Amino acid sequence: LTTTKIAMATSMATAKRVHSLGPLQRCVRCAVLLALPWSLSWTFCGPPTFETSRSIGRAATASGTASFRSRSPEMERQEAQKLLEDILGVVRSAGLEAGAVRGLQALRATLLTAVEAARDGELQEALQTIQRLGTERVDDAPLARLLRRLFQKLGSTYVKLGQFIASSPTLFPAAYVREFQQCLDRTEPTNFQRIKRIVEADLGRPLSEVYESFEEEPLASASVAQVHSAVLKTGERVAVKVQKPGVDQVLKADLGFLFIAARTLEFLSPELARSSLVDIVSEIRSSMLDELDFTKELDNVETFRRFLRQNGLERIAAAPRTFPEASSKKVLTMELFSGVPLTDLEGISRNSKNPEQTLINALNVWSLSVRGCEIFHADVHAGNLLVLEDGRVGFIDFGIVGRIPPEIWSAVEGLVVSFAANDARGMARNLIAMGATEATVDEASLAQDVASVLGRIAGLEPEVVLRGRGDGRVVAEVALDNDQVTELLLEVVRVAESNGLKLPREFALLVKQALYFDRYTKLLAPDLDPLRDERVAVGEYTSGPVIDV
Repeated sequence: LTTTKIAMATSMATAKRVHSLGPLQRCVRCAVLLALPWSLSWTFCGPPTFETSRSIGRAATASGTASFRSRSPEMERQEAQKLLEDILGVVRSAGLEAGAVRGLQALRATLLTAVEAARDGELQEALQTIQRLGTERVDDAPLARLLRRLFQKLGSTYVKLGQFIASSPTLFPAAYVREFQQCLDRTEPTNFQRIKRIVEADLGRPLSEVYESFEEEPLASASVAQVHSAVLKTGERVAVKVQKPGVDQVLKADLGFLFIAARTLEFLSPELARSSLVDIVSEIRSSMLDELDFTKELDNVETFRRFLRQNGLERIAAAPRTFPEASSKKVLTMELFSGVPLTDLEGISRNSKNPEQTLINALNVWSLSVRGCEIFHADVHAGNLLVLEDGRVGFIDFGIVGRIPPEIWSAVEGLVVSFAANDARGMARNLIAMGATEATVDEASLAQDVASVLGRIAGLEPEVVLRGRGDGRVVAEVALDNDQVTELLLEVVRVAESNGLKLPREFALLVKQALYFDRYTKLLAPDLDPLRDERVAVGEYTSGPVIDV
């Protein structure tokens, strides 16, 4: 009962603001606040009757819109029928049993979060924020903090959703983007015997027929999968990514409820249709369900490997070789790379004769992939860029990739070149070409705001820290503050929106990676001029070899 009251209080308080918000980002704030409570109350209490939906809809839109009432009875009936069909489709996909089990898990997570938040004084702060939503401008941070804690307790789906929020500043308010940077995807490993059963069932063979050896202790464990080291019968050392048991049912149930919540909100408040809320949720649902099929990640890796091969880049960069005969929807077997992160100064010096050239190689390969490959790696933090023992740059973890729509290719190239040249006017011109706008944008004003952001980027100072390793060594590493990268990206988005531009999500993915490389350059090669150094191929595309080691 308490959960339902909180859900309804959140829904009603937020709904009062929907029609005065305007920009998509504000509508998405409502969606973030509404989707989870609606999903949970739906799970706990079952779907409301049509008459209940009508009464809630009237209450939610009582602040001044007549759009719900303006629909004809026939249109209302058709939309209600379509909504019911969507609900039944989700129930069939997720299964009643999975939905019931997930509902109990959600109830437990909600109660635990409420108890912990009440103990820490955060619950009262969040409720006070909700009460002020309709009357004054509020700080979203308390709500974002409470939601992030709940998401982490709810597990795989919501951790992934939190990571989507963290990587989408063009869609979500800044407070949520900042808070969900802390949504870490690390969980306790699953018992090896259960993992063994999944591998054998999905590959259709005993473990001993595929692998010569298989380490029981995982190298890493996340919400959806865990990774084990192994040796194939043919002698190759490999990393084996295995989907955890029951994850597919959980994701289908959770994402189904989120989709139903979005569809219901759009039905109750048709003004939300303008914000493409259902389209956004559908895209999240589609991309997250794709992650359950490891053959898609295998295809991403092979696409990148083919790009390296066709452009003569295999001498300077690599992606893991995959083994389709030992892979399936729930099992991905790929080459196990041996290397050090791009920020390990001592390790880089040990593996590469020229660390600056190694950084340039990484920058060139990634930049060329943006224009010359079907996909680009969209998560190039230091853990996913390795300096291998032979000096090459290793790109790993292709779970998150980006695709640049053809219509904005030239604007993307221009933006990259302008960024490298510190050209604020050029960046402004290409941002306008890339973004969606309903009015004329003042290029000079935008350029002035962009110049201030470039000034902040240039003012960031590198930091070297000493870290202890498990083998007792103390190594020097360059510190790359992910919070700084996020704040700079939020600043770029704020500048664009304040000048009337709405940028696509691909822009955020792209610019965040560019900011990572900008920080790597300042830390590892501070004297490098990417635009004038002939070794750097930023903004160019060639079908031949670019650089040697």
